[in-house]
Amino acid sequence: MNEPQTVGLAEMYLSRNPQDVLVAYGLGSCLGVVMLAPVAKVAGLLHAVLPRATDGLESAESNPYKYVESGIEAMLADLLNNGASRTRLTIRVAGGANMLLSSGLTRSFDIGTRNIEAARSALQRLRLPLAASAVGGHVGRTLRVYMAESRVTVRVAGQKEEEL
Repeated sequence: MNEPQTVGLAEMYLSRNPQDVLVAYGLGSCLGVVMLAPVAKVAGLLHAVLPRATDGLESAESNPYKYVESGIEAMLADLLNNGASRTRLTIRVAGGANMLLSSGLTRSFDIGTRNIEAARSALQRLRLPLAASAVGGHVGRTLRVYMAESRVTVRVAGQKEEEL
C-alpha cells in the first residue's frame, strides 16, 4: 500500500491505482465528496471549501474544486473522461459541520449546512444518487478512500473509523 494521498483544501485527487488510499483530513465545514467507479477502477475525492463560486472572491474557473457545485461537476467530468460510467458511480459525502457554535450567528456563517445543501442540489441536478453521507453536527471528520477495495470510511474526531 502506498503512502496516503492527502487531498487538501480546494483540491481533488483522481486515482486509478489500486494501492492508493485517498484522505481528506479535518473536514469541518468543508465537504468531502467521493465518487467511486469500481468497474472502471477509478475514483475521485473532492475537498470543497465553499458552496458555490458566488460565495468566494474568485470565479470557479480559477479553481473549480474550491466550490462544492463546480467541484462535483468537474470531478464527474474527470471520472467520465477516465472510463467511469455515470450509471455505475457510487457517491458518498462527509463533512459540512457547523464549527461555529454561537446561536447569534447568521445563516451566512453556517458554511457547513450550505455546503451540504449545495452538494444535494448539484447531485440532484446531475441525476446522481447519493449512496451514503456523514454530514452536519459540530465535529470534524476524516474521510478515506481505499482504492483496492473500493471502500470509503469516515472517522469523527475522537472516535473509531467506520464504513461509509
